[in-house]
Amino acid sequence: MRQTFSALFLAAAVFAAGPAAAQVPLQLGDEPMPEIPPQNRSGTPVDLELVLLADATGSIDDKEIFFQRQGYADALQHPDILSAISLGHDGRIAVTYVEWGDASSQEVVVPWTIIDGQGAAANFAEALMETPRMAFGRNAIGSAITFAHLLIESNNINGFRRVIDFSGDSANSWGGVPLEAARQAAIGADIVINGLAILCRACSGRPVFYDLEEAYRRDIIGGPAAFVVTADDMESFAAAVRKKLLLEIAGVPDEQTFRARLAQAGAE
Repeated sequence: MRQTFSALFLAAAVFAAGPAAAQVPLQLGDEPMPEIPPQNRSGTPVDLELVLLADATGSIDDKEIFFQRQGYADALQHPDILSAISLGHDGRIAVTYVEWGDASSQEVVVPWTIIDGQGAAANFAEALMETPRMAFGRNAIGSAITFAHLLIESNNINGFRRVIDFSGDSANSWGGVPLEAARQAAIGADIVINGLAILCRACSGRPVFYDLEEAYRRDIIGGPAAFVVTADDMESFAAAVRKKLLLEIAGVPDEQTFRARLAQAGAE
């Protein structure tokens, strides 16, 4: 499903009944920060609105694209993830999967989907694996985060928590919306940005000249309890995805806390 900035701007105009968002000064060669619509609190209530924002830049080949997708497809159907969803007040979350490339290439692979159990998770996973690759180009992380922000604000879903789940193998950003402007706009709208730093050589490797995890912590993630999870090799990628989703969906700082809540719910 192709959904571009222009389509999202049209959606934003429909919701922009409140004060206009403050505009951020531009950097040379960057695009303007688009006006973000006010938060919509009239839609379907869910425990979490989650944008899965996956790297599809030039350093990621088609095999790696589908390897990444498989990791998310498997994780969303894992018993721990389904249990985490069921522990929420509403017992459901809303998820969309987006692949990002350059400033003009952010593509919705699977649109907003309510996941409230195994059937919905399986349908999401099937759609994720069936859709061909659509995003390409050189890193434009600020534009990717802004696209995810607009997706959250322009839907008909009322999430108690809102999270952008960003993954990639680089923290560099060229052109598009300035990264810091995009980051601050999302954080200011009570959206948490978490990160998955892809370090494995088979997944395009660890950057040679800087610490990727530290760059994510400094420049990309933000909001209350924001965190970075790393994938060191192909085998650890699926585990890293599952861990990140578990913490995001359960809203806990670690897996031990989730296990305790799960045990308590079972006892009750």
